[in-house]
Amino acid sequence: MSTTSGSVRQRGGHNAKKTSSTAAPTREAQPGSVLETPKPTSGASSEWDYKLALGVITALAFITRFWGIGHPNEVVFDEVHFGKFASYYLQRTYFFDVHPPFGKLLFALMGWFVGYDGHFLFDNIGDSYIDNKVPYVAFRAMPALLGALTVPTVFLIMWESGYSLPAAVLAACLVLFDNAHIGQTRLILLDATLVFAMSVSVLCYVRFYKLRHDPFGRKWWKWLLLTGVALSCVISTKYVGAFTFFSIGCAVVIDLWGLMDINRSQGALTLPEFGKHFAARLFGLIVVPFFFYLFWFQVHFAILTRSGPGDDFMSPEFQETLSDNIMTMQSVGIDYYDTIAIKHKETKNYLHSHYDKYPLRYDDGRVSSQGQQVTGYPFEDINNHWQILPGHITPEDNKSGQHVRNNDLIKLRHVVTDSILLSHDVASPYYPTNQEFTTVSLDEANGGRFNDTLFELRIEQGKGKQEFKTMSGQFKLIHNPTKVAMWTHTTPLPDWAFKQAEINGNKNVAQSSNIWFVDTIPSLPEDSDRRKKEPRKVKRVPFLKKYFELQRAMFYHNNALTSSHPYASHPIQWPFLLRGVSFWTQNDTRRQIYFLGNPIGWWIASSILAVFAGIIGADQLSLRRGVDALDELWVPGTRSRLYNSTGFFFLTWAAHYLPFYLMGRQLFLHHYLPAHLASALVTGALLEFVFTVDPVALDEPNNVAITEVKNGKKKGAAVAYRRTLSVKERLGGNMLGLWAAVGVVMMAVLWGWYFFLPLTYGKPGLDVAGVNARKWLGYDLHFAK
Repeated sequence: MSTTSGSVRQRGGHNAKKTSSTAAPTREAQPGSVLETPKPTSGASSEWDYKLALGVITALAFITRFWGIGHPNEVVFDEVHFGKFASYYLQRTYFFDVHPPFGKLLFALMGWFVGYDGHFLFDNIGDSYIDNKVPYVAFRAMPALLGALTVPTVFLIMWESGYSLPAAVLAACLVLFDNAHIGQTRLILLDATLVFAMSVSVLCYVRFYKLRHDPFGRKWWKWLLLTGVALSCVISTKYVGAFTFFSIGCAVVIDLWGLMDINRSQGALTLPEFGKHFAARLFGLIVVPFFFYLFWFQVHFAILTRSGPGDDFMSPEFQETLSDNIMTMQSVGIDYYDTIAIKHKETKNYLHSHYDKYPLRYDDGRVSSQGQQVTGYPFEDINNHWQILPGHITPEDNKSGQHVRNNDLIKLRHVVTDSILLSHDVASPYYPTNQEFTTVSLDEANGGRFNDTLFELRIEQGKGKQEFKTMSGQFKLIHNPTKVAMWTHTTPLPDWAFKQAEINGNKNVAQSSNIWFVDTIPSLPEDSDRRKKEPRKVKRVPFLKKYFELQRAMFYHNNALTSSHPYASHPIQWPFLLRGVSFWTQNDTRRQIYFLGNPIGWWIASSILAVFAGIIGADQLSLRRGVDALDELWVPGTRSRLYNSTGFFFLTWAAHYLPFYLMGRQLFLHHYLPAHLASALVTGALLEFVFTVDPVALDEPNNVAITEVKNGKKKGAAVAYRRTLSVKERLGGNMLGLWAAVGVVMMAVLWGWYFFLPLTYGKPGLDVAGVNARKWLGYDLHFAK
């Protein structure tokens, strides 16, 4: 079998006969390598052993992912979210989620394939799929399929990168027999899609890099574009896909830096030639993924055309694009002197007041104004009623039917206490930097405190003097003299305020949590002409406007996921597998699904990562002392391979792991799965390096004629280089040591996988002794007593 043009080396082939002094070399695949070698010639290799191993590993991957996939027949963990989203797609009902739509669309597609109508909404963990007639096995088959395909993809990455068969088998089996990868891919969750797309991105880039000596050919473009499409699938599933962009982006930058080298062995590129390389990569790896990413949002909007639970996250203008939207159907124009009930968009608290006063001193010693309390109250109450008055009363204002409009200056009169809303330069109870809200009597409001009672009504995305309406007229109430926005939050006030919410003046006017809306007009008679509705047409908004609004909302709410969770964990815990996540329990049978990796596999992979970092550090120290240990003790080119190929895998691990230390949101063990896959690649590669046996000396440098085509003419150049050995030559033709090491590791990994299977598959149930035997690091398992 001939090698691919630009191939890095013979992949698992038999020892080739020694070539003449003019034979071209082979070379390892090293993504991001800045080194250049002449284009290799074709060599024969049956590769039957690789193909056999690939077939066996793929079959085992499908068996481990699909075995018993129908258990449990109940909603498990986050299936309450992603199963629900699939149902909303099938009902065409608008919903909101912090993740991009691609992975969820795959679930909806599977439901559509089997004729599911989306009637079940996955409301509670433990709800029965059988009783509710849900094709849950079909839904779970989608991630199981992608999870099974991830395993051979890992094998192919190692194979295409030129590693030996035992190294490729080890890397693939660390994923194949990992309980976390199995557990996460057997349920209706997004991580199987994310990890598969990430692994395919790495594989496609390796294939593209191998064709670097034949640029702009059909295969070169194919693998470049496939890399871009795979990258788009990663980031269209979860935003942590940006880490995969960074990993491959680093390799691309290093590759481009090498192409700029005027001393390249293949000859310097002109600036226009380099510009073509740069533009091609920009198009294939940035432009193409971005347009595919936009495409999935277009599909998302095209499907979700009906009003649903996601409406509240979007602006009134966006909601007007949805049919059956209650907010726009029930909206009523607001006139001056109407009595209204104002509600906070996020907390759903009403603007409220009562006769009780602020205390003279707060707990921290600060002094209040002792004015009337203005608070937030979550229930309907007469103390939520405010009359809207014009800021400056004119003869026209006394007439009925005067509409309230955007940017009007208004006053709010509390109906029950007959007082006017006011804000002033007094610190609020909880926020010393925010202003207190209170009320004053009518005499004070019309006298010396007149300006302090003026508020600007600023409708969100309002146009000119747009009419102010209930429900759809979301607004910010800006205190006119001090320019602070009325705001509330979820922390209740002490007993002196009856545990109600604090209302204060927020100096950060742009903050999205400053938004309120008018819920009802209690003073408006039911038979009023203003309540009569005309048929409403669905509004059309440009795609990009909807896209950018949704992106802002997704990023905001994703960053707001900071609340605690009993099974949340910290990044420092993940490589050592210090804790897992309880997915599901069944008390009667003592069965449970506990999301946990294979401890032995994870600890080995994490140790190898430390060994790799140590080898790199030791090599740098030895080089500083003039000792070239790697190329002297192994074979020339070992350092290049270790840094560029294994180093690329290590970079991929670091890029998918270290950024989580910077995040303040909830984090769980499943966030480490892409990094764990990369650590498996490092483990296979480094084990091959460590167990290299009796390396064979290279041939002496040869003079080789390289023929290049420039401007349609052939040009010869003599270049001195050293031949890089194939796998079996590099290992001295004897891989028994490597196979032995892989065998020992695999036996330990297989035992760990089997030992924790009851927690992965949720059966059989374990007795107290069985549960306690698996609490290796104090894992918080159920039924331990």
